[in-house]
Amino acid sequence: QLQLVESGGGSVQPGGSLRLSCATSGIPVNDLIIGWFRQAPGKGREGVSCISARDGSRHIESVKGRFTASLDKGKNLVHLQMNSLKPEDTGVYYCAAGFEECTSDYVDKDDYDYWGQGTQVTVSS
Repeated sequence: QLQLVESGGGSVQPGGSLRLSCATSGIPVNDLIIGWFRQAPGKGREGVSCISARDGSRHIESVKGRFTASLDKGKNLVHLQMNSLKPEDTGVYYCAAGFEECTSDYVDKDDYDYWGQGTQVTVSS
């Protein structure tokens, strides 16, 4: 029913920027929370940010001031603008959708029911 498609990943040097996009279909984005997660090899999936039309957005401490989630309601599109990228930001980034709340900087994967396939972000010299 709900489909999520990420795009915008790639390779960038430290200090560079990328903008990820997550297109949703099947359920209006206004009815969802969207979470951004990342996973490095050998590590668990880490919540990075969440956003909803009702609650606004939240970001984990390590990306505050560098990453900004935004919502394009008319196109059912969510973006994650990533600036001042660091090597430790490297990983596969996933968007996910759920029906709970985005009211904490701790983005809990258990709040999300639908997942995109992921897009690779590599930050290196």
